[in-house]
Amino acid sequence: MANLVDRMVRAARLDANLYEEVEADTGAMWQAMTVVLLSSLAGGIGTPSQQGVAALVGTAIGSLLGWYIWAFLTYYIGTRWLPEPATQADTGQMLRTLGFASAPGLLRILGIVPGLRIAALIIPSIWMLLAMVVAVRQALDYESTARAVGVCLIGFLAQMAIIIALFVAFGLAASQSTAPVA
Repeated sequence: MANLVDRMVRAARLDANLYEEVEADTGAMWQAMTVVLLSSLAGGIGTPSQQGVAALVGTAIGSLLGWYIWAFLTYYIGTRWLPEPATQADTGQMLRTLGFASAPGLLRILGIVPGLRIAALIIPSIWMLLAMVVAVRQALDYESTARAVGVCLIGFLAQMAIIIALFVAFGLAASQSTAPVA
């Protein structure tokens, strides 16, 4: 447990050595998943509109799915579209590094404090984005931070397109299943 907490603190500090460490540690997958879940739960608790255990479970499942999609997209974009000569990675490395990049998200729990709600949403989100850039740079063995930013930006846009397509598809399916039969 102490190792996990130490790694989470180092991840939040944007310690590039931590991201190299978890990239190489194949046994850190459960820790990375734990960080994603804790960050998700902190966000669910800190967001006043999220209420009840069902909402927290849904948020956690959505976060795990989003984490996997994000890792796959950044892996694919970074290794296929924008590789550098030294780029060598696999999806496990991306999952581990990006999982730990969620560590600043634990601060979202501060959203339960009425005066901190907006700050508890914005500041950890920006911090997690910065951590993701460091994670991508380290996992893909990039020399260029700008390239890591580009991979994150392209990945974010692709993920948003996928999420919108899923919402539209499930929204249409849900509306058709609830339509009255003539």
